[in-house]
Amino acid sequence: MTNPLSQPNRAGRGLPTPPTGWPIGSYSTYAEAQRAVDYLSDQEFSVQDVTIVGVDLMQVERVLGRLTWAKVIGGGIVSGAWLGVFFGLLLGIFTGGLLGPLLVGIVGGIVFGLISTTIPYAATRGTRDFSSTMQLVATRYDVLCDPKTAESGRDMLARLAL
Repeated sequence: MTNPLSQPNRAGRGLPTPPTGWPIGSYSTYAEAQRAVDYLSDQEFSVQDVTIVGVDLMQVERVLGRLTWAKVIGGGIVSGAWLGVFFGLLLGIFTGGLLGPLLVGIVGGIVFGLISTTIPYAATRGTRDFSSTMQLVATRYDVLCDPKTAESGRDMLARLAL
């Protein structure tokens, strides 16, 4: 994850480079690794020397359910209507009226939503009749630290495990 408050001149900016440092902890979930780094921060450890590294990455696609024409059309109508409400209200603010622009926005949004969902679904010709989400996960998360402070970091994390 990217931290918007990160220091702009920290090493590793620019082109991707492999992480460096000594391992001071290994965890089966990202939440555990994050908890470890948070603990180090609470102990006033120099966490700017720490990196969380996901090891053995996998792309996981979780299937949510079957897609049908009814679900595709319904989803297009709902998403288009919401988009139309937004643009209708925006147009209504600048034109002075509210009901007319809102109705035009909703109808236009529904048409746009139907077109933007049904054409791609029809193009698949039944080769992808399911909806899903994608995640990038790791089998483990290592916490690495600069060698100069790795030993003290490892000792602190050992106390966390107690």
